[in-house]
Amino acid sequence: MRAQAHTLEAIVSGMLLLASLVFALQMTAVTPLSASTSSQHIENQQQAIGHGVLASAAAEDALKPAVLYWDNSTAQFHNTTGGREYYTNGPPDNRFGGLLERAFDQRGIAYNVYLRFQNTQERTVTTRYIYSGEPSDNAVRASHTITLMDDDHLRDADGTRNSTQLGDPTTDYTVSDTGTNVYNTVSVEVVAWRI
Repeated sequence: MRAQAHTLEAIVSGMLLLASLVFALQMTAVTPLSASTSSQHIENQQQAIGHGVLASAAAEDALKPAVLYWDNSTAQFHNTTGGREYYTNGPPDNRFGGLLERAFDQRGIAYNVYLRFQNTQERTVTTRYIYSGEPSDNAVRASHTITLMDDDHLRDADGTRNSTQLGDPTTDYTVSDTGTNVYNTVSVEVVAWRI
């Protein structure tokens, strides 16, 4: 009889311990920093938005003109501030900037845009185009590659082509010339993260 009482006591204790464990797990809070399928879903959405913006800009012929939106006399992109050659206070005032603003700024998503290319020593160089700060650990990336030719023209502040070609020896452009008819191949990369 005594053995049966100990067995029953062990079973009840086990069930009580299991019930306590289930109750404690249900009370655990999920914070914004907790890994979950919903945060992965958000990251996938942000990456899809980045790919969509780059594809739309390329299809609308807005991506290459945005990369060529360069002021040769000051050696920086048009309308940048603080003596930097890249944008820190939002996107540039061109069609690509408008696409970025509609896709990311209006949703509270921070982003950086980088230009990656090979220099004359065949090393990969990364320059900033838009810089909003240091990305978080859950940042996502999307990229699109464009080819710049020697006879491509830089753009004025209003977006129109000017007379300066990339292949001109007086051009002081942020992307290096590879020395062939193809000026360089540039990967435009968007890095996005939730604020």
